[in-house]
Amino acid sequence: MQSEKKFDEIRPYRDDEVAEVMMRLVADPIFDEVLMTLYQTRERVEEIKAALLLTYNVDDFQTRFMLPYLDKIIENSTEGISIGGLENIDPNKSYVFISNHRDIILDAALMNVEIKKAGLNTTEIAIGSNLLIYQWITDMVKLNRAFVVKRNIPVKQMLMASKTLSEYIRHSIQNRGDSVWIAQREGRTKDGNDLTQVSVLKMMNMSNGADFETGFRELNLVPLSISYEIEPCGNEKVAELLKRQNDPDFSKTEKDDLWSMVSGLKNQKGHVHFEFGKPVVEPLADIAKIGNTNKALKALSEYIDVEIYRNFKLWPNNYIAYDIFYKTQKYSDQYTEEEKEKFLDLTHQRLKLVNEDRDDAMQLWLGMYAVPVFNFENCKCQRK
Repeated sequence: MQSEKKFDEIRPYRDDEVAEVMMRLVADPIFDEVLMTLYQTRERVEEIKAALLLTYNVDDFQTRFMLPYLDKIIENSTEGISIGGLENIDPNKSYVFISNHRDIILDAALMNVEIKKAGLNTTEIAIGSNLLIYQWITDMVKLNRAFVVKRNIPVKQMLMASKTLSEYIRHSIQNRGDSVWIAQREGRTKDGNDLTQVSVLKMMNMSNGADFETGFRELNLVPLSISYEIEPCGNEKVAELLKRQNDPDFSKTEKDDLWSMVSGLKNQKGHVHFEFGKPVVEPLADIAKIGNTNKALKALSEYIDVEIYRNFKLWPNNYIAYDIFYKTQKYSDQYTEEEKEKFLDLTHQRLKLVNEDRDDAMQLWLGMYAVPVFNFENCKCQRK
């Protein structure tokens, strides 16, 4: 069995490390401020800290602390979560769930809540090192079975880090029987256009000791579509897109990412749907016949895109935005006038928070909701 020592920098915490991590968290003054923000009173914060010190393994931490907290987020900021495609998942197998990415924390966190309720094991989660700006954040995500994707490092180091990451994912699937969640691209989709980056698949293939088809069969890739009725951090995404349009050198700060994490947890999200596609098995033989690895990876990325578009749940908001954006009545049968008024109300409320040109902001906002419909049309998918 492959040694896990080489993965120590990126892997989640093991059970035998939990007690030490809890002591560090409880002593962290910034984490104390976070707890005070969440729980309001010193008495309650001290109760939480005492309970943390009595937590000795990852499953206990997730069950006692994270699941109740996420259930509260679901209750307070969603209209409910639905899940489909579980018939495609064998509970005795491990998979790489590759999904579109709309919210920094909740995409994978809510998925894990729902699959745990369905009797499946939670997955390990890929998270970018750029988000780990405080030690307490690193501790929390690694306690929640996250492994680290190194970002913003020199090219030579990036090559080695990508190879190690690839080996870790394959090791998790083949040797430890743990499923993995990873986004189809680096960073969240800001404009609603979900596209699989070839570089993500290229990274996975770096640990392939067999041929193209066999290597990807070993990973059990499953496209996962995450559909929010109300786009998480939608106004923040519009504001970022506007800044990038006006300043090509614009780059986000660590505080921007932290604010997006907090906003994603608090903002209303409406209904949320997760749809698991079929494991990518049958197409691999034909894709492998392409011969050229780069072209084969491109074809695989396009196949995953189509599956994500096919299984993306299109809400009335998406159809409304499409009709307004393209100045048509094409999908008027998919929503009511009341739903349209409600969406326009939401639009005006959220865009008030964007301190930029209102017309440009409106176009970006509508486009963000309309693109999934456009992609569904262009992949020649059929409505369910």
